[in-house]
Amino acid sequence: MRLLWHDTRSVSCHCRKVNRLPSMALIRLRDDLIQQLIKERKPLPSGLFSGRTMLSRNGHFRKEYSLRTESGSEFVVKLRQSIINPADFSVILGYKMPGLHTVFRLRRYNGKHSHTNAIECDTFHDYHIHTATERYQQKGVDEEYFAEVSSRHYDLQSAIECLIADCGFEVSFSDLPLFGGPKP
Repeated sequence: MRLLWHDTRSVSCHCRKVNRLPSMALIRLRDDLIQQLIKERKPLPSGLFSGRTMLSRNGHFRKEYSLRTESGSEFVVKLRQSIINPADFSVILGYKMPGLHTVFRLRRYNGKHSHTNAIECDTFHDYHIHTATERYQQKGVDEEYFAEVSSRHYDLQSAIECLIADCGFEVSFSDLPLFGGPKP
């Protein structure tokens, strides 16, 4: 039987994430809005520096923080770390889509494991940072699937610090453990 559709999402890479039957590829956020949301000023969630209060579930320690900006945007920060392998972690900045019950993942700081970018077909085994892109949404792949190797983080705490530095969080000296703020 011959298929009558043409898969415009197919690329030369042999990656299963991209070369599959077409789905409802939906562009939820354009690149310019993704960057605006990442850079938008955000209050630092209380206790974000303290990973010791994470709950254990399904082989991972987990913690989630919700926050609202002055403009009314709602974000979530999710922390996850393997109980067995501390180098297996994720620190995620998500945007709560208005009127929907879904979180759009803007950034994800990951521990050391193998990753292949589905469009570019480049594979690496290292610490890395995922960023949402319009290109990956167009291909029907997870919005934040594109990743770049990073030497800026090497554990959960340094990944949290990168998220805070990169994603518009307002930090005062009193927020930092060295100056009397939350202690890890």
